[in-house]
Amino acid sequence: MLTKTRHNKKRNTAFLYEALVRELTKCIVSKDETRKGIVVSLVKEHFAKGTALRSELDLYKTLYESEDLDARLCEKLLNEVKRGHDLLNKDEIFSEQTALINKINKLLSKNVFSNFVPNYKNLATIAQILNPDVSIKHRVLLEGNLIEAISAEVESDKEPMAPIDNLVYKTFVSKFNEQYDGKLLEEQRELLSKYIASFHDEGFGLKIYLNEEVSRLKSVMATAAQQDEILEDEVLLENATKVLNILNEFRDKEIDPAMIEQVLKVQQLAKELSLNGN
Repeated sequence: MLTKTRHNKKRNTAFLYEALVRELTKCIVSKDETRKGIVVSLVKEHFAKGTALRSELDLYKTLYESEDLDARLCEKLLNEVKRGHDLLNKDEIFSEQTALINKINKLLSKNVFSNFVPNYKNLATIAQILNPDVSIKHRVLLEGNLIEAISAEVESDKEPMAPIDNLVYKTFVSKFNEQYDGKLLEEQRELLSKYIASFHDEGFGLKIYLNEEVSRLKSVMATAAQQDEILEDEVLLENATKVLNILNEFRDKEIDPAMIEQVLKVQQLAKELSLNGN
C-alpha cells in the first residue's frame, strides 16, 4: 500500500523564497517602502551565498527552472540534485527555516505563506522527492511525474500547448488585477504581469516588453519637453530632462525591483502628461 507523507510548505525552502518574491512584488505595487525593505532584508540575510537555505534553493532551482530537456537528461539532472542534497546539513537547514519563518510571522504576517506561487506543485514534488521519510515507491512515482513535467516541451510533431504553469499564472494575474483594480494603469498592469512572469521564464518576455515600453516613454517625455509650458519653466524642464536621462540609463542596468518601480512612476507621469498636455 502506498503511503503519503504530508508536505509542509513552510519547510519547503523554495516555497519560502518564492512566497517572499511575490510579497516583494505586492509591496512595489502598493508603494509600501517599509514592508519592501523588510522583505528585501529577509531575502538578503537568509538566501545569501554560503547559507544553508541558499545551497538548498540552488538545488531546487536546478530542477524547477529547467525546461526543454529530454527525459534521459532530466533523470541525470535529478540524480545529481539528489546526491548534492544528501551532502547538505539538514539540521542547519531546519534551523535557518525556523528562524526565517519566525521573522516572517513577526515582521510581516502569516499571510505571506498564503501568497500564490504559480509553480507550487513542482516545488512540493521536489520537496517530497528529497524527503527520506517519503516511501521509496512514492518517491519513484513522483520522480517520474517531475521528469515528465520538465521534459514535456520536448515532444515533437505535436501542436504546441500552453504549459500548465501558464494557465495557473493567468489565474494569478487575474486575481492580482482584481485586487488592484482602479489603482493601476493598463500599461502598469502589463509591466507587473511581465515582471511576475519573469521569475520563471528567465525574463525574456519582460526584456522585450521593457525595450518597447521604454522607447515609448522616451518619445512621450521628449515630446512633452518641447511644450511651451515646460520650456518656459526651468524647474519643469530640468525634471523632464532628468526623467529622460533615467530612461536612457536603463539600457545599461540590470532589471531589478528598483528599476521596475521607476518605470511604473514614469508610466504614471507619461499618462498625466498625455491627459493634461503639460
